[in-house]
Amino acid sequence: MTQPTVTIVVVPRERFSCTQDSLESLYEHTDFPFQLIYVDGNSPAKVQQYLQAKAHEKNFKIIRTDYYLSPNHARNIGLSQVDTKYLVFIDNDVIFSPGWLQALVTCAEETNATVVGPLMCEKKPIHQRVHFAGGESRVVTDIKGKRHLREKMYKQGHQVTALRPQIQRTQTELAEFHCVLVRKEIFERIGYLDEGMLNTKEHLDFCMTVAQVGGKVYFEPNSLVTYVPGPPLELSDLAFYMLRWSDAWTLASLQRLREKWDLSEDGYFKTKYKKLGVRRISTIIKPLVRRLSFGAENKPLKRMLKFLDRKVNSYLTNRYAKMLPQHKLQLKPIQKQPVTPELSNV
Repeated sequence: MTQPTVTIVVVPRERFSCTQDSLESLYEHTDFPFQLIYVDGNSPAKVQQYLQAKAHEKNFKIIRTDYYLSPNHARNIGLSQVDTKYLVFIDNDVIFSPGWLQALVTCAEETNATVVGPLMCEKKPIHQRVHFAGGESRVVTDIKGKRHLREKMYKQGHQVTALRPQIQRTQTELAEFHCVLVRKEIFERIGYLDEGMLNTKEHLDFCMTVAQVGGKVYFEPNSLVTYVPGPPLELSDLAFYMLRWSDAWTLASLQRLREKWDLSEDGYFKTKYKKLGVRRISTIIKPLVRRLSFGAENKPLKRMLKFLDRKVNSYLTNRYAKMLPQHKLQLKPIQKQPVTPELSNV
């Protein structure tokens, strides 16, 4: 049999309770041949057992760590084991539609794209509300010589049924890591993904880095997938969710982005600072306040829980930072090639 040209690398996003739905959907809706590497970052016992059983049934590889993983670290673990022409990074809360992978590969083959992103939807009901349909990601310089990040996501909030007849494959500047196909040879030029980007804006950094070495990013609307964000649905999700969206990781990521691309600390970043912890507040604290207050808006309770959340969040990130150097997997080096203007057609 012909060896697959694509390896799918699944990584944890923010919780584990969508694992089974996502993996079952992957196998149900993917006819194009693929290898699968599943990066399991310290999932709870029930999820671990499910993955082991599924790996035995479907003959895929699991790489498990005994610690939680930041997204780019998880992706790099999977990337280190890939030996196919293409790889697809997928978060563990993505639901698929028929033909999604074939469409991504076809786009890459016909355009020589380095990176291809699908029509990405969000939330339930699946495949209805657009999250992302290509976008912009670049640095612009103002008249004073200050550098600013230009980020824009196209068609967010539109309905798929209305939008899809109007859009077509196009070159773009941005794709997201929820689901993205990448030509593996690009990593011989840029090395591993930047693990200093701990939890936010890593897709911007990646796409700008690809463009910097002459790579091309495409949007392919014939590939349709949905990521299903949500609150940590089970108690076993909670610690990972809080670490994943921690203030410390967000601040470190934004600082890394600014320093790497020599960006001004402008309104873009100041707005991000003001929104620290917003995911934890909206998905954990607010629902808990309503539950404990029988649906009422209890501001004193909300203030107290936000205070406790910051304390717990600080404890989790400090503990993780002390633990990581002793546990972190060491990846084999990527043999980087000289940068030339154009990627090969191989």
